Amino acid sequence: MSGILAGKRILVTGVLTDSSIAFHVARLAQEEGAEVVLTGFGRLSLVERIAKRLPKPAPVIELDVTDQAHLDGLADKVREHTGDDGHLDGVVHSIAFGPQGVFNFLEAAWDDVSTAVHVSAYSLKSLTTACLPLMPRGGSVVGLTFDATVAWPKYDWMGVAKAALESTSRYLARDLGERNVRCNLVSAGPIKSIAAKSIPGFEDLATVWDTRAPLSWDLTDPEPAARGVVGLLSDWFPKTTGEIVHVDGGLHAIGA
Repeated sequence: MSGILAGKRILVTGVLTDSSIAFHVARLAQEEGAEVVLTGFGRLSLVERIAKRLPKPAPVIELDVTDQAHLDGLADKVREHTGDDGHLDGVVHSIAFGPQGVFNFLEAAWDDVSTAVHVSAYSLKSLTTACLPLMPRGGSVVGLTFDATVAWPKYDWMGVAKAALESTSRYLARDLGERNVRCNLVSAGPIKSIAAKSIPGFEDLATVWDTRAPLSWDLTDPEPAARGVVGLLSDWFPKTTGEIVHVDGGLHAIGA
C-alpha cells in the first residue's frame, strides 16, 4: 500500500469518539498505509465500538498511564497484536485530564493540580519510555498540546499542565535523539470534543478564533490537526525534533 506511512506501525492513544483528533489521526494513518493499534482507558467498550468506524479493524489495548503495571506490560500487549518482532514506528500521545478544581486557578488544590500534571504531562514520558523497547530502529513520538506560551481565559491549571507537557517533549527530544527517536507536538486550535466539554467556559475561549485567526477555523473539524500529527509521524520530517507545530489557523502569531 502506498502512502506516507506505508508499512509503519503506529500506537494511538486517546480515541474516545469520532470527534476526537486521535480518531482522525488513526483514520488518516490507516489511509496512509499504517497498521494502527489503539489504547483506551476506562470505557474500553466505547473505544472498541468507535474503532469499528475506522477504515480497517484496529485492536484496542487497555492503558491507564498512571498505572505502572499497565505501562510495564504495554510492550507485551502490543506484541500480541503486531507479531513476533512487535516493533512500533510511531506513538501518538493524545491524553489529558484535570479534575474540575483545576479550572479555578487561585483556589485549586495540589491534589487536583498534581493529577492534571501527572496525566497530561508526565504521561508523555511514561508512555514514551514504555514504548522504547518496541522502537529499536527509532521512530516518532507526537503529542497534542494547546499553546502554553500564553495564559488563556478559563484554562487555568490545565494551561500549566500543557506547559509541562511542552517542556517534557523537549527533554525527551534531547535524551532520545541518540536512539533516533523524534519527539514533537502539534499545538491544535480548539475542537468540540468530549475533552472540550469538560472545560468550563470552553465556548467563550473558542470564540477568540472567530475574530483573530488569519485562517478560518472550524471547531467541528479535527482533520487539520490530525494531518499535522500524521505528517510528523512520517519520514518527511527526519531531522525535526523538540518542535511544536501550530495547527491553529495562525492565531498563535497574532497579537491583540
